[in-house]
Amino acid sequence: MLLKPGVENVEYSWMFPGIDKLVHLSIFAFLGFFFMMTVPKIKFFYFLQIMMIYGMLTEILQDEMHWGRSLEGLDLIADMIGVLIGYFIFKKLQRIII
Repeated sequence: MLLKPGVENVEYSWMFPGIDKLVHLSIFAFLGFFFMMTVPKIKFFYFLQIMMIYGMLTEILQDEMHWGRSLEGLDLIADMIGVLIGYFIFKKLQRIII
């Protein structure tokens, strides 16, 4: 999903400039949240390193595979913001539940 562009390149009325950054942020928020659910005792520093490496690899592969996606630094920033959102949502829910 992160490597290959969508089949349709149609502009819809609800689309806006930068929607791809919002999509990156959302995907990585879910990824960060579910990673923390899987490995809840991981240290924040290791969690952040793993997620950053994953984000960088997806960006590099997008550029190298020539499937219509390209490497963008802003996508990586959106990925990391999403990961942090997912992490903090998990921590907040963890405090409420426990």
